Amino acid sequence: MEEIYANVDCAKLSYPTHSTNYTGPRSSKRGFNLVIILSLGLLSFFLLIGLIILSVNYCNSLRDSAAAFSAISNNLSFVTEERDLLQANLTEKTKELERLQMMSKQKKTCPSRWSMFSCSCYLLSERSGSWDEGRKDCRNKGADLVVIESPEEQNYLITLTQNPTWIGLNDKEEEGKWKWIDGTPLTLKNWAKNEPNNGGSRHGEEDCVHIRAADQRTWNDISCTASMKWICKKIP
Repeated sequence: MEEIYANVDCAKLSYPTHSTNYTGPRSSKRGFNLVIILSLGLLSFFLLIGLIILSVNYCNSLRDSAAAFSAISNNLSFVTEERDLLQANLTEKTKELERLQMMSKQKKTCPSRWSMFSCSCYLLSERSGSWDEGRKDCRNKGADLVVIESPEEQNYLITLTQNPTWIGLNDKEEEGKWKWIDGTPLTLKNWAKNEPNNGGSRHGEEDCVHIRAADQRTWNDISCTASMKWICKKIP
């Protein structure tokens, strides 16, 4: 009997043992998941890099657009000023041509009490009033407030008056944009020092211009309601 049990124990010991460490379907699945995770990580990284590059390019594009817009605005402003100057010169030349044509057809003289200079007639008012009153009076006489077109004309006007005198210049439509009453922009400038300043008047907003009494040559802006004489001008 003892031999039998001994054989049984030996038989048990001789049974093959099975290992639990093995590679199979579960291990392959784990490796596949790891590849997917790494791929998604790389994709996210490249997407982030792409977004950063796009953001930098977009910021650069905005700066370039702003610089281009500023350059276009400056060029437009320059072109507008040049256009105004050309328009003023054209208007002046057209007026001079019309005067010469009229004078060539017929020798004309100015009405009584009017004086002539360079084919135009001038009249200094006898009374004083506001800028609008002066213009109305000139229109009633078939004329308008004087538009000064040359330094020679300015020098002639100072022989007519020794007092503050309205001229046909104002910025009523747009502050700081001075125009003559015939619509032409201001090219010939004869402002006094620190003028125009749109301030310092007890009458309020300074939108109209007069020849100063201090030197009878320079101009000053003042309220249109101020009272002074005016100079009318017309073609005979």
